[in-house]
Formats: sequence, C-alpha cells, structure tokens
Amino acid sequence: MPGPLHGVRVIEIASIGPGPLAAMLLADMGAEVIRVDRPGPAAGGMVPSHQDISRRGRRSIALDIKQEAAREVLLRLIDGADVVVEGFRPGVMERLGLGPDTCLARNPRLVYGRMTGWGQQGPLAAAAGHDINYIALAGALGMIGTPEAPVAPLNLVGDYGGGTMLLAFGIACALFEARGSGQGQVVDAAMVDGVSLLMTLFHSMQAAGRSKPRGTGVLDGGSHFYGSYRCADGGWISLGTIEPQFYALLLQKLGIEDPAAWPQHEPGRWPALKAELARRFAQKTRDEWCALLEGTDVCFAPVLALDEVPRHPHQVARDAFYTQDGLTQPAPAPRFSRSAPERPRPPVSAGTDTEAILRELGYGDTEIAALRGAGAG
Repeated sequence: MPGPLHGVRVIEIASIGPGPLAAMLLADMGAEVIRVDRPGPAAGGMVPSHQDISRRGRRSIALDIKQEAAREVLLRLIDGADVVVEGFRPGVMERLGLGPDTCLARNPRLVYGRMTGWGQQGPLAAAAGHDINYIALAGALGMIGTPEAPVAPLNLVGDYGGGTMLLAFGIACALFEARGSGQGQVVDAAMVDGVSLLMTLFHSMQAAGRSKPRGTGVLDGGSHFYGSYRCADGGWISLGTIEPQFYALLLQKLGIEDPAAWPQHEPGRWPALKAELARRFAQKTRDEWCALLEGTDVCFAPVLALDEVPRHPHQVARDAFYTQDGLTQPAPAPRFSRSAPERPRPPVSAGTDTEAILRELGYGDTEIAALRGAGAG
C-alpha cells in the first residue's frame, strides 16, 4: 500500500529541527514531499545531508529563494501543492513575497504550516530562541532536574515533542478540514504552545495542590520507585513502579521479607529507601537484573545506549528499525492495518533532484541553464 497520505503533495522549505522531522513524518505516511534546499553546502546541519535520517522520503531541489527567478519556481511548485512547511521567523516569508496571503491567493486549498518557537504573534515572536528557552517559558524546564538546578532533556521536549508533533497534527487537521470546505488555511505551530499542552497533567496537579518542588516528587527523581539505578557492570536500569501492586511485586522480586519497612508513599523515607535500592541494584549486572525483572509487571527496562536499541528483542520483534545504505533508523510509525506505507526513500544531498523537478514544471534546457547561471538553482 502507498500509505495513508498518498496523493498529498508537500513543499518543505528547508529549515532545522522540528520542521524537517515533521516533513519526514508526512513523507513516511506516503505524502510526496519536495524539499527546497539552499544551493551550495548545507548550513546548520549536525550531520552530512546524505546521512541525515530526518531528510529521508523526499526529493530535493536547490533554490536560492532570495532571487526572483527562484521564487517563481517555488511559487509554481506551491501552485500544485496541498501543503507548505516553513520554519523562518515571523515576517521572513512575507518579505520574500512568499507569505500565506500570496500563496493562498494562488492556491486557495493550500495548508500553510508555520513552525516557530514563540509563535507568529506576541512580544517574543521576533526574538531568537532554542528548545531550552521555549521549555523554560512553558514551565517544563523548571520541573526537570535536581533540587539544585534544572536539567535540559536534550531537545526532545520543545523542538520535537512541542514542535514537530504539533505541526504534523495541525497539518493533518487542516488537510481533513480542507476536504470538506475546499479552503486552505495557516497553521501557526509554536513550540511554546506545544510544550504547554504537554504540561497539561502538571497544570492539573498544580490546580489540585499536588505540585511539588523540582526533584522531590514521584515522577521527577524524588521517589525511590521511579528512577534509574546503576548496576555492578556500570550499566543502568529504570523503574516505574507507581501502582501499589507493581510496587509489591518489586519488593517480592528483590526478596524483601518485610514490606512494612518499605512504605511507598512516605516522602520523608524516600532518600533512605532510594539509597538502599541503589545498594541492592549495584550488586548485580544489568543483564542479571534484566533476567529477573524484564517482562514482569515491575515496570522495568534496561537503560540502553543508542546503538543497543535496534538490537533489543522487543524492537526486533516489532521491526521497529531497519538499515538502509548503512543508516540504521526508526521505521515509520504508527502502524496501520490496511494502508501501511512503503519503506521511505533514503536521504539525498541538497539539490539531487533539481533538474528533474524543473523539467516536471515545464522548464526547458535554456531556462534551466539560465537559472543555474544566475545561481538560483
């Protein structure tokens, strides 16, 4: 099957972080995605473009959209598209003559997806920022870490959880609505909004008076039954033994004969119980603890290094990873019972498909040569 988004055409204006990953997710689901790259060496990437897994599943055309001729090529691409994805600061696309008003006037059914940190309006809209800043303003950073200091959880929460997922969801919703109305619209996906939505549970806990200082609660490292422990071989294991029946099973598996001495919900006892669990877990290797606890209702998992993840038996059984052109990568998800997408095309270098795409748009040899001569493509 071609995937649930087969027939959807997406034009992705090259950016970094959440925009490319959102475009990858759309491509994974069968959408035709054309990425508009800048001519010349890629800027801002952490890996070479042909090894950047987030670029998989689409073709690439190189255009210098600061030039009028290149902008006209882009507009012709947009004329036949269902979706545009861009990740510039507010106002940049408008100044280039490529803003939503211009594009929707040419293609009224277009879904115009905009990915920013702060959103299109507000006093911070024009300011620079990164993941750590967005999760700070949304209250997430202040709840992650130790009592001594907040700790940034990579750039997963703001860029990808609060950004990519919100943008992809917004685009899917707008595409669904456009099928009935025949009209496109702008999707303003701001990372700070997405992180605030991810924080819904903790706003509820705040309202109920159950919020605790960072590093002292159940889920943030304060409790002894929800956290990570070092093993005898230097490996680590994780526990998420929240429910009382699972906690009782943990004590049983550890051979603790006096459960009353291990009260689960007495925060004053947590530091001492955590120290005792640390002592016990340090007596066996990670593999030994896996043999005892993995697959039980203790809510246990080994803490895997990134290169171990694809080899874990659960990941293997689910075909959760595959290797293509030497790149081991997550398989498309979620899974579909009927319209499962095909394996994505591997990532290509910027501009790989420039000539082919120009010819599809009706450009001839002379026009293509002129574009290249002007540095526009």
